Amino acid sequence: MLALMSVGEAVEVEPRGRASRAAGFGVVLVAVVLLLFGVPWATLVWSGDWPVPVFAAGTALFVLAAAGFPVLMMRGHGAAHSDAASRVADTTLGVAWVLFTWSVIGQVAGLALRLAGVADPLRSRVIAAVVLLIAIPLLLWGYAEAMRVARVRRVDVTIDRLGAGLDGLKVVLITDTHYGPIDRTRWSQGVTEVVNSLEPDVVAHTGDIADGEVAQRLSMAAPLADIEAKHARVYVTGNHEYYSGALGWVEHMTRLGWDALHNRHIVVTRGGDSLVVAGVDDRTAAGSGLPGHHADHEAALAGADPDLPILLLAHQPAQIGGAVAHGVDLQLSGHTHGGQMWPFHYLVRLDQPALQGLSRHSERTQLYTSRGTGFWGPPFRIFAPAEITLLTLRAG
Repeated sequence: MLALMSVGEAVEVEPRGRASRAAGFGVVLVAVVLLLFGVPWATLVWSGDWPVPVFAAGTALFVLAAAGFPVLMMRGHGAAHSDAASRVADTTLGVAWVLFTWSVIGQVAGLALRLAGVADPLRSRVIAAVVLLIAIPLLLWGYAEAMRVARVRRVDVTIDRLGAGLDGLKVVLITDTHYGPIDRTRWSQGVTEVVNSLEPDVVAHTGDIADGEVAQRLSMAAPLADIEAKHARVYVTGNHEYYSGALGWVEHMTRLGWDALHNRHIVVTRGGDSLVVAGVDDRTAAGSGLPGHHADHEAALAGADPDLPILLLAHQPAQIGGAVAHGVDLQLSGHTHGGQMWPFHYLVRLDQPALQGLSRHSERTQLYTSRGTGFWGPPFRIFAPAEITLLTLRAG
């Protein structure tokens, strides 16, 4: 979708480049669709020497899916913002990804069967059956994992500079809720109930609240107002806010009673000791065109006591370099979804320094990366369960 937006902008500012950009995007789109749908078709339909009715029906199904997918994606995630189209397109994408993945693995396994002397059509039919026997249960399980309220993941984090009065401070992290085309109001209520049951001192939301404007997702976001914290509820923008009206979401979170940490900080004090809780905008904010929106660590920490420990909210793990440079003790992030659907995990690691969990990036700075509380796009989570994270801070 970002490529589609780039093509649209080029029409306005570079008329002569319009044809070449559109052609380039078209080539990439066709190649991706052919691979995503063509490999499963070849594995499940073409190579099995099936009876003509089976071959025709299977081929028709894949052709319809491949032809309709780009149209539904553009209608769902483009200017029309059709939730119905998004639901079909996103689900199709998830199914196609799983079938593609296991079809590739199946083709590799087919080489072993060929070496073992298993001939076609038996070899191809066995591969097709195994691919379906794996993919269908994975999709059913992945859907159930995506739609359930996330489990609680408990993590202790030792911070050397943390004062004794803050030892045991409970920080609950939710992130990447992605309220979207599927109505998950009851799910959102369930998340709020779980968070409140943990009796947190601080609750943090590190962005990607929704896919859609505030007016579209009011009912799903409403339970955020009922989340309780003894000291603070804090929020920073993710990259998806900048596709869905970032200013509206910042204002709405403020109306719901949350502190929107738009390159600023607050101080939490307990037992005579204090902790700086700061937040920076997402790293994509600078390209959004919104005045004043960009990740600015200096502004976020301006006026903070340099002797106090710092907890920083930043949507993407890739922002950890700024945290290290500014002496942050612990950065909380989301964005990766833990990969969401294996083996997408490996592609995420090409862009981000961490996939999930606690990691250290300097003698002082640690990073906790959540797998996310919701999901984006395809309603599946495969080998990447969602989480509501309870981080208990311990004095060094």
